[in-house]
Amino acid sequence: MTTIDKSMQINAPISEVFTYFARPEHMADQFPENMGLNVIPLEVKNGFGVGTIFRINGDFDGKRLEWDCETIEYIPHRKIVAKMIEGPFKSWIITVNFEPLGEKETKTSIKVDYDMPMGPLGGFIDKIKLKKIAERGIENGLYRVKALLEGTGSIPVYITLDAYREILKEKEKARLSVSETIIKIIKDNQVQKVSQQ
Repeated sequence: MTTIDKSMQINAPISEVFTYFARPEHMADQFPENMGLNVIPLEVKNGFGVGTIFRINGDFDGKRLEWDCETIEYIPHRKIVAKMIEGPFKSWIITVNFEPLGEKETKTSIKVDYDMPMGPLGGFIDKIKLKKIAERGIENGLYRVKALLEGTGSIPVYITLDAYREILKEKEKARLSVSETIIKIIKDNQVQKVSQQ
């Protein structure tokens, strides 16, 4: 069994963060467009609560995968758990936990537990390739949701995830929006170049 566990503080009220994640189709927004990820609700129960069934499909490093999931636990503003009911893995469970850190701060944790098919060969493929892709995808997804819910827009496609992390650090120091922080960095670099001449 492989476990991927990522957390992030999102500066938005827990009600907004939970509401976003409670809609399974929003999962597709968290991944790069080149994955072509689709999440389609097939059967909605209890306002997307326990019993909701949805289908996930996408391109995972050149391999098209598809599986159906069912929401098995749904505690408003606390936790959502879904498991694969049909698909390519031996097992696949995603758990999203929400913890209020303040009035407008929410710690959001995504944990995926999965077991690859094909015995030792599946484990080897997972270890050298799939786990890294999944870890990057979940972390990138958390940054995308953070940007969306904090009103800073999506991650600019022309910068790397590491560069975006640096921008977020500077944003916190300067207490500016992401776009204002980018402008400040550009201006600071221009001033530095002029003073070096």
